[in-house]
Formats: sequence, C-alpha cells, structure tokens
Amino acid sequence: MILPWSKFALCTLVIALAGPVLVKSGERIARETGLSLTWTGVILLATATSLPELVTGISSVTLANAPNIAVADVLGSCIFNLLMLVILDEFSRPVPLFRQIDQGHILTAGFGTILIGTVGAVILLNNMGMDFRVFHISIFSPLLVILYFVAMRAGFDYQRRTNGSGSKPDERSDKALRKAIIHYVSAAGVVIAAGAWLPFVGLEIAEVMGWQTTFVGTLLIAASTSVPELVVTVTALRLKVVDMAIGGLLGSNLFDVLILAIDDALYMKGSLLASVSPAHAVTALAAVVMSGIFIVALLFRPASRIRGQISWISISLLVVYLFSAYATFLIEQ
Repeated sequence: MILPWSKFALCTLVIALAGPVLVKSGERIARETGLSLTWTGVILLATATSLPELVTGISSVTLANAPNIAVADVLGSCIFNLLMLVILDEFSRPVPLFRQIDQGHILTAGFGTILIGTVGAVILLNNMGMDFRVFHISIFSPLLVILYFVAMRAGFDYQRRTNGSGSKPDERSDKALRKAIIHYVSAAGVVIAAGAWLPFVGLEIAEVMGWQTTFVGTLLIAASTSVPELVVTVTALRLKVVDMAIGGLLGSNLFDVLILAIDDALYMKGSLLASVSPAHAVTALAAVVMSGIFIVALLFRPASRIRGQISWISISLLVVYLFSAYATFLIEQ
C-alpha cells in the first residue's frame, strides 16, 4: 500500500517544482511580447498548467486503458480549479477577492459553463443509449473544439476592445525571450513526464484501496494534476496580479474540456464519453454550479464576510465541491 502512495507523492512533488518555472517563464514571455496579464493567464498559464491533464488523459486512453481516469481527471480538475477561488478569497485581505478582479472574467466563466455543461449532457445522453458517433469519435467532440476556439476568439476581441492592443512590451531582447521559451518548454517537459505516469499510479491506488477509478480520478489524480494551477494561484497572489491567476484558472477549465475531445479521438475502443461512468455527470453539474456562483459573485461583488473570516461565496463553492465528491463516492460504491 505504501509504494503506490509514494509514487503519487513523487509525481505531485515533481509537478509542484516545475510549476513556478512555468509561471516565471510565462510571465517573462508576456513582458517581451506585450501580452496583457489576463490574456497571459487564459492562454500561456492555462495551457502550461493543463499539460498534466493533457498527458494524463492521452496516456489513460492509449496506454493504461483507463477512460474513467481520463474523464475524471479533466472534470475533477475543473471543480478543483474553481475551489482555488476559495483560497484566493481567504488570502485577499482586507479587500474581498470579488471586489478586486475584472468583471471581464464573466465571459470566460460563461463559456466554461457552456462547455462543461455540454460534456455533462453528452454523458447522460450516452448513458441513455444515444451514442452518436462517426467511426469511434463522438459527433459532439468537434462541437467542443469549435466552442473552445469561439471562446478564445471572443476573449481576444473583448480584451482588444477594453484594453486596446495590449500592454506595451519591454525593450526587445531576443536573448531574454529565447531563454524564457527554453525554460517554459523544459518545465513543460518535466510536467509531461510526471503526468504520463499518473494514470498508472491511480490504477494502482484504486486496486490496493478497493476504490473505483472514477472516484480516484476525480479526487486524487485531479488534485495532483491541478498542483501547477495551485502554484500559479499562490504565486500570482504574492505578486499582486490576481487577474492573471483568475484568467489561468478559468482558462484551464476551457482547455481541459478541449482535452476531452483529443482523448476521444485517441480512444480507439469507442466514443470516450459513452465508455465512462454516468457519475461523471455529477462532477460536470458541480462545475456548472460553481461557475454560476462565480459569475453571481462578480456581478454582486459581496463585501461582507461571515464572522469576518470567510465569505458566503467561498462557503458555497466549498459546499458544492464536497457534495459532488461525496456523491461521486456513493454512486461508485
């Protein structure tokens, strides 16, 4: 029992060490190219920190034959990313988090709701026998890809309208840019190696503990592959660039759903979402509800805290997360 958990801890540690390198190199690339902080979060940080989910998903469906871990990792990472808003809110003193950040994040959260909600609906439809596909690929996978790029285009247009062409880049240094790119790619390679190992470790843990792979993927694997997002969140909070952290978290959710379309294309035994447990729909629903809570918080901008410690927004997010985890555990037993 000790060995699988040791492997899991090692994967988590490696990803955690590579996370800060991704943040710093991504920030340097942004300064050299003139990208805004929000756009840096949605594109560079979100893509980089979602690499574990990408590699874990690919290895799950191609090498480990564990489609439930692939889907659980993606959807579990989505709700874990939204749970990190609680951490941001707790450490945002004295001004509450939702009074500090740009309301433009509503656009990204809205598209996240659409994408994740579509995944949950497809899982339920497939469970009812409505498995529409061409060869082994679900007809809904191209829809997810289209929605992702529509979201990216809409976000780019919004940033251009509200912030102009972006921030003024630093005095151009090809050497500095090249160095940042090398560090970015190197850290990404480390994350890829650790992410490829995670599904196999997850299967070992599920076997020795007697747990279902859906539960293991939703909690353990998703938490481990979300370590880079956690590192980015804490680092951004320390650097007082909260909008970049929020953009990274919400952008990661969009990219995670795109990963499901990639996994579906690589899973040769049938449509991916038709081959997994319907319990994943609970996680997708939880992510939709948590995204809705975030949107309400940005529009309402609450200032009060319960007993001066925690906001009702954070409590709501935490309750939904815990309920979904418990419900998934019960369904899979």
